[in-house]
Amino acid sequence: MKIDLADLTAFLAVANAKGFREGARASGLSASGLSEAVRRLEAQVGVRLLHRTTRSVATTEAGERLRTRLGAALTEVEAALDAVNDYRGRPSGTLKLNVPISGARLILPAIVSRFLAAYPEIRLDITADDNFVNVLEAGCDAGIRYDERLEQDMIAVPIGPRIQRFAAAAAPSYLDRRGRPGHPRDLLQHDCLRLRFAGRAMPPWEFTRDDETVQIDAEGPLHVQGGAIADLLVEAAIGGSGIVYLFEDWLRPHLDSGALVPVLEPWWLAFSGPFLYYPGRRLVPEPLRAFIDFIREADQGRQ
Repeated sequence: MKIDLADLTAFLAVANAKGFREGARASGLSASGLSEAVRRLEAQVGVRLLHRTTRSVATTEAGERLRTRLGAALTEVEAALDAVNDYRGRPSGTLKLNVPISGARLILPAIVSRFLAAYPEIRLDITADDNFVNVLEAGCDAGIRYDERLEQDMIAVPIGPRIQRFAAAAAPSYLDRRGRPGHPRDLLQHDCLRLRFAGRAMPPWEFTRDDETVQIDAEGPLHVQGGAIADLLVEAAIGGSGIVYLFEDWLRPHLDSGALVPVLEPWWLAFSGPFLYYPGRRLVPEPLRAFIDFIREADQGRQ
């Protein structure tokens, strides 16, 4: 049996007030509207719920039983709706993000602590994954990816630096021993420390200068799979094992300290920064909306 919640609410207003006019004043509805709602409800349940006279209204035995049980039930409904209103009125709940390991390492650290401080009732649940992932199938609200890997029919919002670079670097001891390459093709004669993503071929190293673009499939003594252990490549490079090729920001602390020195810097490949992407829904979850607004404000602050 499908009964309109509004009809139940109308009955309860009349039964509690013991009259249609009184119920109308208490509920803000019209007496005629309440009367029609009660008649409709009685027709649906097939039981008289109210005794009506020209002077008074009283619940029948069935009506009183319904009034008693219904009051508690509607109180629970109101409490449930208040909980939903809390999500609309103030951002709270869980925001699930799927991000590449480079994003977790280079983009989110500058954002997460400030965002959590601004929205203490939001909990971030972050999965770092370099595989191609459908964020909805993965149970996430949004993802971070670079433009060439964005899923179709998604809304994209810039997040983090808008220009990034891949950098090649090596330890001074390695360059003293093996010499410094002057052109990307010289890397074919060097020990190159390579990163391979799970389930995919090892990507070539790409360099560009003026109108010339060069892709190099160099060999070396160390290959690692998965961005999570890219630091092993960095440590091997610092130890003099070869040349490493990663995000410039990943290598920057070691370049600044002198543990690594730039290699082929005029050839470093620049590319656009990542995007937060999410489905084009009409109602965006409040935690995600808060995150979008936060990163947009941060992006404006950098301009």
